[in-house]
Amino acid sequence: MRQQSRTPWASGAAGHAAQPLRTAMAGVHTWAGLLFGWLLYFMFVTGTLGYLDSEIDRWMRPELPPAQYPLPPAATAQHALDYLQTQAPAAQRWMVQMPVDRNEPYLRVEWLPADPGQSARSDWLDARTGARIAVRETGGGQTLYQMHWRLHYLPQAVAEWTVAFASMALFLALLTGVVVHRRFFADFFTLRLGKGQRSWLDVHNLASVATLPFQLMISYSGLVFLMFSFMPLIATAWYGLSPGAERAFYRDLFPPLAVAPATGERVALVPMVQVLEQAKVHWQGAEAAVIDIQHPGDAHARIHLTGNFAAGPVRSAGTLVFDGVSGRLLAERAARQSGPRTARDLLLGLHEGLFAKPALRSMYLLSGLLGCAMIATGMVLWTVKRRQRAARSHAGALSGLVWMERLNPGVIFGLPIAIAAYFWANRLLPVGMPSRAESEVHVLFGVWIAMLLYAALGAGARVWQVQAGVAALAFAGLPVLNMLTTHRHLGWSLSAGDWGMAGLDLGAVALGGTFALGAWAMHRRGSSP
Repeated sequence: MRQQSRTPWASGAAGHAAQPLRTAMAGVHTWAGLLFGWLLYFMFVTGTLGYLDSEIDRWMRPELPPAQYPLPPAATAQHALDYLQTQAPAAQRWMVQMPVDRNEPYLRVEWLPADPGQSARSDWLDARTGARIAVRETGGGQTLYQMHWRLHYLPQAVAEWTVAFASMALFLALLTGVVVHRRFFADFFTLRLGKGQRSWLDVHNLASVATLPFQLMISYSGLVFLMFSFMPLIATAWYGLSPGAERAFYRDLFPPLAVAPATGERVALVPMVQVLEQAKVHWQGAEAAVIDIQHPGDAHARIHLTGNFAAGPVRSAGTLVFDGVSGRLLAERAARQSGPRTARDLLLGLHEGLFAKPALRSMYLLSGLLGCAMIATGMVLWTVKRRQRAARSHAGALSGLVWMERLNPGVIFGLPIAIAAYFWANRLLPVGMPSRAESEVHVLFGVWIAMLLYAALGAGARVWQVQAGVAALAFAGLPVLNMLTTHRHLGWSLSAGDWGMAGLDLGAVALGGTFALGAWAMHRRGSSP
């Protein structure tokens, strides 16, 4: 009897004790997400596009043929070296990116001229013939991907610290969200449609719970990516504050291999097939993904061969250094050097997802999109709840609430519109214009600013409906634009098996249809989300 009488009391005490904790965690959850909400939304949208960076690169360079891999590595490498020997025989350095997989489907060469005042140059080559392929200058998918942590216009240090704080805020919001939601697992199976605010809360909870492991991984691994930037005192404790301390730290962390100065004596390079075969035997059948030749044609030439970083979830690859004249193996850096470094490389590999095959890549993409929905619905729900609270208390809405209500559509719908404008600029800007890649980015941010201004000057449901409609037209029109400006239209891509080009056209149609459905639903209800 005594045991039975104690049970309700203990349960009630635990419930009363948990309530203040949940209340405190609810405040942390709300404000951690709110203060960084717009930035996190930008990071998630652009970061999610990074899982399609190769496909976006392909669409934005329509001059390229369908992907060219795998091909015999010796012949492919020789095509690249023959081209470099013709174009830059006196260069300080030659670099060859081999076509190895979906992440690197084309043969690319880069060289550093002998004149220190000149910048590096690069070209795309036909891997089968070695002929140069003239492609337009474009930022491509890589620029979109890098926006999510470089923030483009900001100085590197400012951008990295800002992204680090945002990542910590997201990590904190996720952990506190687990404490706040008592019906954690029930939320995964709850989706009530047509219930207004309740439906949007269900979408927020469902998107949060369904992708919680992904969100925790992506936020924590993002912090690991930036650890050298926002934890500098750890290195400083060992290396001091002298001007050369940082260089010494990185030299110890990434020690140079078999470095030798140029002699000025011209000597022919060893046949590349010989070096590639040695590397293949050494790596037990794995092929080189990057060829880096320092002092090509010099008596102290060095050939660095690096494996494929995307071969597995651990983002690391071995490096072999050969004498460029004799072909003798001089040094090696193993892919996995220590337990802590392997753990770091694993987190980086999971964050980027370069190793993912189509099915897993689709899960990465879906999780990223649900993360965007989680953040967007959270920002909308905060304004709805605060507006209702102000109405109940008969108090005027705070200016912060008013501005967030006004700007939310410009952020949530305006950013996708701006990204669509980035694709439109790729097709409409003159192919030969100077600084063309940077101009594409200026168009993106210029259109986004225009959408934010329209949202700030407008009010009510119409802003949401108009921006959803503009997004629908912008994305649905991309395949038509592609057909009118290139011969790589959707029909051609499908018949040629060029799935990178066709996939983006089909994805644009799907996105356009989704935004059109949202615009129609809001128009029918005569309301905003």
